[in-house]
Amino acid sequence: MAKKSVASLQTGSKRLTKAIKMVKSPKTGAYMFVESIMNPDQVSDFLAKK
Repeated sequence: MAKKSVASLQTGSKRLTKAIKMVKSPKTGAYMFVESIMNPDQVSDFLAKK
């Protein structure tokens, strides 16, 4: 499973990070990408959970 954190985003006074991870679908077995924009503190938790 590939994991990658990219693009630090800044909006006003908040600093945000966009995280993208590749997840295997249980139904078809195909891979899909899940994207989320969050605080940099939460990126490791997002990438760790399945």
